[in-house]
Amino acid sequence: MLLPSFRWNEDIPVKLFSFNSLSFLNNNFRIHGHRIQVFFMLGVTSRIFSVIFLSLWVVFPPSSLLWAGNTVSKPAKRIISTSPSITETLFELGLKDRVVAVTDFCKYPLEACQLPSIGGMINPNMETVVSLNPDLIIHSSGNQKIASNAKSLGITTLEVDMGNLKEIFATIKKLGTALNCQEQAKDLLLHLNEGIGFYQERLQGLPKKEVLLLLGDSSDPSRDLYAVGPGTFLNELLELSGGNNIIRNSPARYPKLSKEYIIEKSPEIIIEAGPKSNLPQKEIDLRIQEWHRFPTIKAVKNKQIYFIGADYILIPGPRLLKIIDRISKAIHPEIFEVQTEKSNFQEIPNP
Repeated sequence: MLLPSFRWNEDIPVKLFSFNSLSFLNNNFRIHGHRIQVFFMLGVTSRIFSVIFLSLWVVFPPSSLLWAGNTVSKPAKRIISTSPSITETLFELGLKDRVVAVTDFCKYPLEACQLPSIGGMINPNMETVVSLNPDLIIHSSGNQKIASNAKSLGITTLEVDMGNLKEIFATIKKLGTALNCQEQAKDLLLHLNEGIGFYQERLQGLPKKEVLLLLGDSSDPSRDLYAVGPGTFLNELLELSGGNNIIRNSPARYPKLSKEYIIEKSPEIIIEAGPKSNLPQKEIDLRIQEWHRFPTIKAVKNKQIYFIGADYILIPGPRLLKIIDRISKAIHPEIFEVQTEKSNFQEIPNP
């Protein structure tokens, strides 16, 4: 695999594309006043050579990394993570020995479950926080309460966002720089880019299918259902997986849908995702029977209802390739040679 070099202190990944060209390009240009470096990588599959556009890197000066209003001075040694996304990213970057606490919701990897917990993400136990003597608390921008409490206690904080692909990649880079693990962050970003390129190549030229991606469960066919809408990382992964979201024009990120609306839109594929969809076969069969009350829906008529029962489907972070893998195999099982009944789509081996 031929990869171009890049300047870590200046570059940050924001978007992915793929191309069918065998030319190699490494140029710089500007967008909105920022210098952009564009480069391509040569990818090899078992049948063809293709050039995959690896990444688009937008320049931010190192001084833009601020912790609680102060410029980063030295890497933290005692870190508290306040969300599963942050925890998984820290562990993937090889920083498990520097993480001293997580939240009740951090269930992966196994080593994280063995660490002290500060409680919930929104209302952590600050006495526990203080007793752990942290030198850094990493939190999302939506969790200003813990940021305010930490500031009053003189604890440094680092704010990150992981709501979409751009933010996920930016956070990996930001943590790499702030915590002095740039090489590990580079490797992780390259791994994610290569993985996305693999699926883009396999799905290239295939028609997009109209998909409804539901969160929660449909055990009660009379109630409204929550779905994945635009502006979310799951919507981006759904599109990368060969699907068109039937609610891509919704003003809400996670709208509540009525069964009447679903009948009207008649998606080709319905995917129920999340921990509540991790069901034994008997319950899957019962769910499908409930959907059969609406036989005009294309997904029901053609037996294209899938259940992805995994907690990581709701966690933006390093395991995003597993999410793409699961959704891709639901939308195009013929491409990935999925050996499973379409109504019994539970767990699929990783590529």
